[in-house]
Amino acid sequence: MKQPVWLIGATLLAAAGVAGAQEMKVKVTTDLESVTVMHEGEEVVIKRDQDPDSRIHEDYAKTSRECPPFCVQPMQLLPGVHTIGEIELLEMLADRAMGEDQFLLIDSRTPDWFNKGTIPSAVNIAWTKLYGGSSTYDPFVVETLLLDEFGVKKEDGLFDFRQAKKLVLFCNGPWCGQSPTNIKALVSMGYPADKIYWYRGGMQMWHTLGLTTVEPS
Repeated sequence: MKQPVWLIGATLLAAAGVAGAQEMKVKVTTDLESVTVMHEGEEVVIKRDQDPDSRIHEDYAKTSRECPPFCVQPMQLLPGVHTIGEIELLEMLADRAMGEDQFLLIDSRTPDWFNKGTIPSAVNIAWTKLYGGSSTYDPFVVETLLLDEFGVKKEDGLFDFRQAKKLVLFCNGPWCGQSPTNIKALVSMGYPADKIYWYRGGMQMWHTLGLTTVEPS
């Protein structure tokens, strides 16, 4: 029987040695306080900022960006691709921490943005690596990612996606085209759309909700 996400969070907190800690005033939901994940070999507790006077980071305070390229993205990106929000992502992270559901969390932003802070346990695979129209596009790099990172096989010169990993991609927010570009590139290569999840809110909404971020070491 699958444990509810709040119980998973409590179990993970206990494992992290913070059982019995004072109840958080600013929760994710009424039943969910936090989720613990592994990031670069260390446990990180994802929770909301407990200071009710906190304000959003200035990088995410702008409301108007020129379109193109910063156009509002649709809710349904491609047929078969799953669009998710914060709760769904946290539930997936909790399930993965319990060994029940494995996937790769991908920050599709360029390294300069990634280095400012990302969602705990995310890896940086910039949109420029997968998009064929990028000036830095290298088919060898793409093949290496598919085979070494995404679980894709290659037989007789053809990619076999049957054992490909589940992927969750995000970027800077609903106006950001970087993760959509990565997703479209993957699907065009033959990656199964139903194995791709898109956190549309991205870092914009993650920061708006005061959720934990980490900077790469």
